[in-house]
Amino acid sequence: QVQLVESGGGLVQAGGSLRLSCAASGLIIDLYNMHWYRQATGKERELVATITRVQTTHYAESVKGRFTISRDNAQRTVYLQMDSLKPDDTAVYYCMARYDLESSPFWGQGTQVTVSS
Repeated sequence: QVQLVESGGGLVQAGGSLRLSCAASGLIIDLYNMHWYRQATGKERELVATITRVQTTHYAESVKGRFTISRDNAQRTVYLQMDSLKPDDTAVYYCMARYDLESSPFWGQGTQVTVSS
């Protein structure tokens, strides 16, 4: 059974930092492209960052230069380092694993990030 468990969310002031973790079980994450998504209240879920199985990274324009995605395959964990946080970053952050576009994705339950002004 595949499980993705996010942690590290919380309340932080604008300009602060948080590091989210996504711990995977039931799959070999080495084989998967890993993603962080977020969904703010009343908005659609949006892709924040991707790290491919070959360590290539991609970021949404809104977080470039502030967020860093990384992975530790040995620990089966993916991270999202978030710096210079803004109130607009407030959302539930979700981890997602996907082998390829033809495969069904696996989602975590999400972790709340709240940035106060």
